[in-house]
Amino acid sequence: MIQPLSRRSALLLGGIGPLLGGCLVASMGAADEPPVRLAPIKPLGSIEQRIDPLRPARLTESERESLYEQVGRDADYLERQAAQLRRLTQLLRPTVVHIDAKKPMLRPRNGKASEEEAGSGVISTVAGRTVVITNRHVIHRADLANITIRLDDGRELRPTRLWSDAGTDIGVMEIDADDVETARLSKRDAVQIGDTVLAIGSPFGLAHSVTLGIVSAKGRRDLDLGEGGVKYQDFIQTDAAINPGNSGGPLVNLRGEVVGLNTAIASNSGGSEGIGFAIPISMVMFVTDQLVRTGTVSRAYLGVTLDSVFTNEAANQLGLVRPVGARVSAVTKGSPADVAGIQPNDVIVEFDGAAIEDDDHLVSMVSMTPTNRTVTLGVFRDREMIELSMPVASREQFE
Repeated sequence: MIQPLSRRSALLLGGIGPLLGGCLVASMGAADEPPVRLAPIKPLGSIEQRIDPLRPARLTESERESLYEQVGRDADYLERQAAQLRRLTQLLRPTVVHIDAKKPMLRPRNGKASEEEAGSGVISTVAGRTVVITNRHVIHRADLANITIRLDDGRELRPTRLWSDAGTDIGVMEIDADDVETARLSKRDAVQIGDTVLAIGSPFGLAHSVTLGIVSAKGRRDLDLGEGGVKYQDFIQTDAAINPGNSGGPLVNLRGEVVGLNTAIASNSGGSEGIGFAIPISMVMFVTDQLVRTGTVSRAYLGVTLDSVFTNEAANQLGLVRPVGARVSAVTKGSPADVAGIQPNDVIVEFDGAAIEDDDHLVSMVSMTPTNRTVTLGVFRDREMIELSMPVASREQFE
């Protein structure tokens, strides 16, 4: 609240008499006493030698000009960075779509049998077809006629075909449109912790929003993603703002290449708290390419049961200084692992040349291995490293 300035009703000055006719006069005593001489009151601002010792000295005009020149030089550098972000936005916005899906409710309530879900997607060319890549949970259970794809220029399309993979939460929709922009996908998982990235999508229905952040972690594989879960995980973590509605939108590097598919957030409030997760592009393309070409995803199979609680104590007993790799607790008879000679208590520390961090990491690596390949395994057994070679089988043959 603004309070009025207080006004003084009287000014008390010792030895000063009443106001008469607008003039201030001296109060007279005896007739022979000389009049009191009055000195003018100095304005408050004119009091000399009143200073603030903590106030910095004012800049001279030449110092101000020099500082403006320095600010201008620094602004040139920052504006070049901002121009890069503007160029990326111009390139990428036309490749990102907003998705609305109407689907039946799993548990109808209050007479309501359907629900609306909104998300995002990125346009790409896969196996010669124009498709929109998104998250499965955005379009799952929705009929083609109940899915609307809204382009950056305002056009609305219906998908002509739909595929999805529950194990990775990836969905793909084919669209019949020739004059659309397609995104450039990174050819490999080259993104590193600390890299600058942009997230593009439709948070809270605000289509084609762009946010900026960095890659804050990699290899997140133990996330609880609700109903159904996601079996094969290897998420990129980012602090670029991701909110409900961003699902299925691209995570992009500074070269304009899609490096991930935004999928989930860690949040107590339901909104962005600086921890978002994206499926890495290698997993996206491994799944997407198979879905478009064959309609299903074929994954490699080893035939081992892994220890999900590989402790320090267990690692020390096997001769390791710490739990690293994936400890085998059982081997399926007749499986590729059995044929290759893998035994219980073997610790798989390398798979096809890549170091294995834990059991979830091995599962992720195997899930992205084509079934027509022979791989090498680095195995720690009896306090020694050995190398095994084996052709992987298709998971469908055993499950």
